[in-house]
Amino acid sequence: MRDVLIIDSGGANLASLRFAFRRLGAHAYVSDDPHVVSQAKRIVLPGVGSAAPSMRRLRSSGVAELLPTLTQPVLGICLGMQLLFERSEEGPTTCLGLLPYTVRSLIPGPGLRVPHTGWNTLHQVKDDPLLESVREGDFVYYVHSYSAQPTPFTLASAEHGVSMSAVVRRDNFWGTQFHPERSAATGARILQNFLRL
Repeated sequence: MRDVLIIDSGGANLASLRFAFRRLGAHAYVSDDPHVVSQAKRIVLPGVGSAAPSMRRLRSSGVAELLPTLTQPVLGICLGMQLLFERSEEGPTTCLGLLPYTVRSLIPGPGLRVPHTGWNTLHQVKDDPLLESVREGDFVYYVHSYSAQPTPFTLASAEHGVSMSAVVRRDNFWGTQFHPERSAATGARILQNFLRL
């Protein structure tokens, strides 16, 4: 059975995502065909790279227009989560507009490197099916230079000089700023929860 469709948005983490789902016993496949995407049971919008080229690719394939109309579970990962927002300062870029906020550049400072790379903890974790058995202080793995401030749609936050959204949700759209496929047991738990949605 085809369990998860991964949208081909030009990112470099498609293989690692497919392998992460395979370890959980799920079949993941890749497409940017709007018809195939619309028929999928669950959808992942990945992202490694920059907002503007990723949005251009999604628009040229027709997936950008389709995504806001979907009713099945959708999970944006890293840049994929940022693309769920209205705008990104990177470019700047008009994104999908599913979350009415702007993604902004992280500001380096003493002891604060940008990009924010490595392990960091989750805070203010709210109850949600995606975060079942995920606890305050659990570690996950980040690689990013832009972030979204906490909003009413934030399910968990993280700190890197400022507080930022680590997990968001609006209706059937979820997003993680970190990479669950690189986040050991906590990331595997989140991906397993996504398979149950």
